[in-house]
Amino acid sequence: MLQIRIGNGYDIHRLVPGRPLILGGLFIEHELGLLGHSDADVLTHAIMDAMLGALSLGDIGLYFPPTDPQWEGADSLKLLVQVKGLIRDRGWQVGNIDSVVVAERPKLKPHIAAMRDRLATALEIQPDQVGVKATTNEQLGPEGREEGIAAYAVVLLCPLDAND
Repeated sequence: MLQIRIGNGYDIHRLVPGRPLILGGLFIEHELGLLGHSDADVLTHAIMDAMLGALSLGDIGLYFPPTDPQWEGADSLKLLVQVKGLIRDRGWQVGNIDSVVVAERPKLKPHIAAMRDRLATALEIQPDQVGVKATTNEQLGPEGREEGIAAYAVVLLCPLDAND
């Protein structure tokens, strides 16, 4: 019987002026960016939390605490590579990811393929193993009022030799 592990992740960050907007490792032109200790890439953070959760390894705050100055402004794709190493060290690999970003603006559809490519490259998997969707919150809640952007992710982990 094939053993699998599933984890889910969530993240939300406030939108503010004077910060870059980075989602899935991609800089997206917008008048507001996400506030956070690192680059505040909510999509990548949700994926990392899902990966860690699948193996009961805690969350990204355990490994990259916002109180630690070494992570200030950190590139979340580099953190994702470190999380990939943690799961590989335990004999697991990403089977697939399904994620959704919740934002009123900017429209993300034109950027989804590039986000998938960047995430897949960081994880050393194929882009068709990375699902990224975007939706609005129909002007409801903090995402709908354009106060922030949220992301949800589900990750399936398989044993390292499962795809060989």
